[in-house]
Amino acid sequence: MSLNIKLQPVVLRWVRERAGLSPTALADKLDIDSDKVEGWERSGEITFSLAEKIARKTHVPLGSLFLSEPIAEELPIPDLRTLRGANVQRPSPDLLDCIEGSQIRQDWYREYLISEGEQPLDFVGSISLETPQDIAAERIRKQVGFQSEIRLRAETWEKALLLQMEQIEESGVLVIRNSVVGANTRRPLSVAEFRGFALADDYAPLVFVNGADGKAAQMFTLAHELVHIWIGESGVSNLQQTFAPGYGIERFCNAVAAKVLLPDEEVEELWPQARNKESPWEWLGKRFKLSSLVILRRLLDLRIISRPLFERAYRQQEEKFAQIEARTSQKGGDYYSAQRYRVGARLARAVIESTSEGRTPFREALNLLGMKKAQTFERFAKEQFNFSR
Repeated sequence: MSLNIKLQPVVLRWVRERAGLSPTALADKLDIDSDKVEGWERSGEITFSLAEKIARKTHVPLGSLFLSEPIAEELPIPDLRTLRGANVQRPSPDLLDCIEGSQIRQDWYREYLISEGEQPLDFVGSISLETPQDIAAERIRKQVGFQSEIRLRAETWEKALLLQMEQIEESGVLVIRNSVVGANTRRPLSVAEFRGFALADDYAPLVFVNGADGKAAQMFTLAHELVHIWIGESGVSNLQQTFAPGYGIERFCNAVAAKVLLPDEEVEELWPQARNKESPWEWLGKRFKLSSLVILRRLLDLRIISRPLFERAYRQQEEKFAQIEARTSQKGGDYYSAQRYRVGARLARAVIESTSEGRTPFREALNLLGMKKAQTFERFAKEQFNFSR
């Protein structure tokens, strides 16, 4: 028989709301009637076994339920998200855990680089909001190989995105793309909450792209967060139509990101030919291996199309991409290939090498790579990095 305990009703309610759950939704997860949830949120009376289940289902430490009052949680990096022009309140446990996991990996990689005698990266913080946007974009393109001719090698937008991620990692920036918390497929990330974030650091800058977002939008998020690294400012973003209202930093990062992906002169050179096509933005997208969403943004920036036309065409293209992704998406997929991008290839390779040399404890390596078994680690190292002991 489970022990009866009494907790603070306000804490029980906070834990539920923190997880973004209604009383009915939490009851469904616990397989109980919603009346019971509402009851303990009034009285605080609950069984210890139910408290344990609540902690698991809401992703909080069990000890949090025994607090006298809720914790005022804040993001550990600047919150640059907006929703209809207003600040977004209360980060979800999923976002908090993603940032914490990324910071742990970043801290490890920084110490690893320092132990290897590496020097700080000179491009982190090398531009400011006063830097002319064209100059800022050109510096980033030259450093990370964000050139349109490189994307021409790719057959699809997905392959183009992966190619750009590899180019960025070669410059020294860690890139993580994930659609769930860690490797937990039961905790999908919300695009409505955030599209990506950047963790600026002189040794181990890190960019996180929300892989739950549409493939067509991820390229822009990648470029946007990269600009954050160049100005040396961490932050979490939730771009809307490649725009983010209200923040000087976000406006700058958006504008520069658009120019990084597609310089003015390249658009202007091909527009006379494109304008006669049935869908000019789709034609340009295929030529540049970019989504038509990015093309539309550039055409609006250059005042080639009007705002009403941009709005109408953007909605149409979003719907089209959603239909394409629904048809081509593959559930499950290969775990080892997915994990390569969930933790970042650059970091994964360093962890594997450090562990093989006996410098990183095996248990720590498993935690860094989001794995539980040694066999998984060994197969991952062999299949993804051709490494075997």
